Amino acid sequence: MTTFYWVRHGPTHQKNFTGWRDVPADLSDTDAIARLERYLPQDAIVISSDLLRARTTADAIQGQRQRLGHDANLREFHFGDWDGLHFSEVSEQHPELSRAYWERPGDVAPPNGESWNQAAARINTTVDHLIKTFPGQNIVAVAHFGAILTQVQRGLGVTAYESLAHKIDPLSVTRVALGDRPVVDPINHAP
Repeated sequence: MTTFYWVRHGPTHQKNFTGWRDVPADLSDTDAIARLERYLPQDAIVISSDLLRARTTADAIQGQRQRLGHDANLREFHFGDWDGLHFSEVSEQHPELSRAYWERPGDVAPPNGESWNQAAARINTTVDHLIKTFPGQNIVAVAHFGAILTQVQRGLGVTAYESLAHKIDPLSVTRVALGDRPVVDPINHAP
């Protein structure tokens, strides 16, 4: 089993869709960062999304762990034309599409963005490469809400909609062990 410790980046305080926009993380809660760093396995390899909020969070929790380069495949969902808009604006501009995006995730995509299935395939490409390259090892992957939920879906074998029922807070850890019998536990753990 290769075990992923998925860490959601630090809070951004954004009130709008935040996908590929490169906004910073608030890493001022140094006690939370220290608890997180201590909680994660010391022998883990660290990788992150290439977006600033994930990179700086990975830097803050890396400690003495081996660091891999940043990977654009671990980015948040690409919200396309919705990125930067408030949920109410999206709902007003695209009422049917925005409902379908959350209620029937899968192939539904925002204008000029990507669907759940497209994002999951992108993220799984990197996850599969990491499993092949580092079999049986611990990997800390600092990423985003959507990216983490695709791996919860993968590990639990549930639908995208069922996966969306899980909360993923900033600086939380979701452990997904992938192998013959995947294990997902805990989800959204705050060390």
